[in-house]
Amino acid sequence: MAAPEPSAQRHTLVEDVQGLVLASLVGALGMSILATGGLLVGGIAGVSLLVHYASGWNFGLLFVLINLPFYWIAVRRMGWEFTLKTFLAVGVTGFVADAIPRWAPFESMSPAFSAIFGGALVGMGILSFIRHRASLGGVGIVVVWLQRSRGWSAGKLQMGFDTVLMLVALTIVPPAQVLYSALGVLVLNLVLLFNHRPGRYMGA
Repeated sequence: MAAPEPSAQRHTLVEDVQGLVLASLVGALGMSILATGGLLVGGIAGVSLLVHYASGWNFGLLFVLINLPFYWIAVRRMGWEFTLKTFLAVGVTGFVADAIPRWAPFESMSPAFSAIFGGALVGMGILSFIRHRASLGGVGIVVVWLQRSRGWSAGKLQMGFDTVLMLVALTIVPPAQVLYSALGVLVLNLVLLFNHRPGRYMGA
């Protein structure tokens, strides 16, 4: 006879704070590694990096501004708690990602290392955000809402968007960098696909 499953328990405020801070640091480090290799990442972060490469504008500022329209969806569909956590997560992650090259500059990095390790770190950051009722904004808001409301896989939805993003990137970024970026995006989405499924994680 199978043992009864434990009931879900909400994270405490302290657990949420430490989880969101660690997620921001891990996600920002992953983005910095990808950017050092001249690569992209998925979601709105990837859109922000693409605009950054094309225009030279500050990545952190772009990341915050491009995410602004999605907070309306977050408030209506996910609630104020999720929206506030996401707003703070986006701001902290963007700030830290911009600061890392000044605090701990990387002299060189191979594209393959950048893609695999950067993609994995960003994926782990996003996974932690989701588990603490937050996201990295933008597409993350939409896929989390669809997963919770309809049971659709967040990893598969994210992968679809990121595929389109990589195709658009071919018009701006050299093909070799897009291919390595696609590898990083694949690693990121596999982290979500294997580690975040409805009902598997009991924390709330």
